Amino acid sequence: MAMNVGGEEEDAAPISAINTTPLVDVMLVLLIIFLITVPVAIQTVPLRLPTVRNQVTETKAENLNLSVKAGPGGTCEVFWEREKVTSQELVDRSVEKLKADIANQGGIGAPGLELPEAHIRGDVDTPFKCIGGVVSNLQRAGFAKVGFISEPKPLPSV
Repeated sequence: MAMNVGGEEEDAAPISAINTTPLVDVMLVLLIIFLITVPVAIQTVPLRLPTVRNQVTETKAENLNLSVKAGPGGTCEVFWEREKVTSQELVDRSVEKLKADIANQGGIGAPGLELPEAHIRGDVDTPFKCIGGVVSNLQRAGFAKVGFISEPKPLPSV
């Protein structure tokens, strides 16, 4: 910063001017640094994410339909079709259902054996522990395919 405090002319006012050259130099250096570092900072891992489509659920008679919702006091309520069951009853009934379906198709070694699926309808306000517990019990019972039934968002009106 430079300032003229007078000299030969006593009536001349002091000149106060800021030297902007160092400020411009610093700004240019910062601009170059950001131009170099930003592409490095936003590099991502290349992934091929799956495309999502709504698949129509085939309702078969042999499929198991469960409903799960939060009960009073933080408990979980599980419904087999429309009948409320406990977690142990869920496991027992699931095992019985799998055994009956396998027996109806000719046994374990039968060609074209199709195991039933379990479809879970979970309430929006249901805590994850409830739905996770049902999935865990179904896996213990032997179900290989467990799906979730959801309601898609309505399409925007045109």
